[in-house]
Amino acid sequence: MMEGLREELRAGARLFDAGEWWEAHEAWEGPWMHASGDERHFIQALILLAAALHKRWHHGSLAHRNFHKAEAYLDRLPAEYGGVHLARLRAEVWEALHDSSLRPRVEES
Repeated sequence: MMEGLREELRAGARLFDAGEWWEAHEAWEGPWMHASGDERHFIQALILLAAALHKRWHHGSLAHRNFHKAEAYLDRLPAEYGGVHLARLRAEVWEALHDSSLRPRVEES
């Protein structure tokens, strides 16, 4: 579990891990509006990764654009932030954009 994250961020992570990417995106919007600095970059990256996965299913051409926007935020953060292995998540989302059978997870099992 992501012990370093507030409950409202963990709620979004649970939705993301369940494949409810648009709902995760929406769950993270409130915390994003009140965050600053690295936490804001972190939440923005999560929102964009969720949007990329959602759009892979519904608007394929926009998925990669969202992923590349997320990379700009991920590049500002360490490989692990808030208990989330961002380097792993980044690689998993990229692979999932090309293989729809893959299901990336924010939380490690």
